[in-house]
Amino acid sequence: MKMKPVAVTAGLLAALTLAPSMRAQSVPPEGPTGPSPYDIVRGWQQPFAGPGFAFGGNSGVFAESPDRIFIAQRGEFRLPDPIPAAFAGFAGSLKMNVLTLADRREWRNCLYTLDRTGKVKELWTQWDHLCAGSSGPGPHRIRISPYDKERRVWVINETFHTIYIFSNDGKQLLKTLGEKNVPGSDATHFAKPQDVAFLPDGRILIADGLDNHRVMIMDRDLNYLGEFGGNGKGPGQFSGVHAVAVGPGGRIFALDRSGGRINVFKTTTDPKTVEFVTAFTGFSLPLDIIVNDDSLWITDLKPLRFVKLDFEGNHLYMWQVPSDLPDGYLEVHSFSVDAAGNLYGGDNQYGRTQKFVPKPGANPLHLIRAPWVAR
Repeated sequence: MKMKPVAVTAGLLAALTLAPSMRAQSVPPEGPTGPSPYDIVRGWQQPFAGPGFAFGGNSGVFAESPDRIFIAQRGEFRLPDPIPAAFAGFAGSLKMNVLTLADRREWRNCLYTLDRTGKVKELWTQWDHLCAGSSGPGPHRIRISPYDKERRVWVINETFHTIYIFSNDGKQLLKTLGEKNVPGSDATHFAKPQDVAFLPDGRILIADGLDNHRVMIMDRDLNYLGEFGGNGKGPGQFSGVHAVAVGPGGRIFALDRSGGRINVFKTTTDPKTVEFVTAFTGFSLPLDIIVNDDSLWITDLKPLRFVKLDFEGNHLYMWQVPSDLPDGYLEVHSFSVDAAGNLYGGDNQYGRTQKFVPKPGANPLHLIRAPWVAR
């Protein structure tokens, strides 16, 4: 039995009965595990904030190239006065959590780029006003479509229910999707959007996200086509869509953060609809995803780890991320891989991004490759 295409409304999903082959598959929490195949470049992200401030939550990371890494930051973090001697360039070195200590947040330097050595390359301070006044976390993801010749930069602002599209040089705000401070569930509004992904045919998938529990489908001209998902625990539904990515064969992988699973869909001949395929379960809080040509990687919490799966949901490899300083994490909220195979992970709680380089002789099967792109 093959599932029917998912309708524009989420209601049909809840009513569908899954065939045995399409029921949620439980991925064991344990499986092939081993050490990290990477070395961390200690102290790679070099501080640039003014006196008394440090990085805020590094919620979005995107490596356009090995020498241009975009960071979406939840403002800067105001340090204690006087600054303790233990301060090592980031708030986490003082055991201070930039996510929970939101009263220390200052909305500045929200978007910037780093070079290969971790030095700040560009400051897009002209757009700080797009985050100013936010009572919540603000920017969530930063992405660039591999199919866009103009390399436009997409920034998703969770709190303001908006998505911004910038020119690659940051000089122009080309488009704003959604309406600031106006949540909604229609074709032109969002409610805490989380992510965006790009299909090879030009369609755009928007993970909309924590309140609407849907993935919206837009055409290449940003016109609404349809949506899939819906709030719930049924086939193809979500308790919070936190990230979305695409892979070969029309596959779409959407992380259900609170639901602890990866919902898998597939495109159909109808550009307005997709079909639900299966769900991979057994996660605590899946955060971000990269899809390769034959597998996918996610980050998860409790334990904090990178997990590799094949397209059937089989657990291929896992390595845990320590929380111990100086190189540890509290949360790998976002990760990206450049064309040279370097891995970047943004910590939304310790407040920094770290660079990982493959260890000499590392098993290639244990390394995360750059995201799949249709050729």
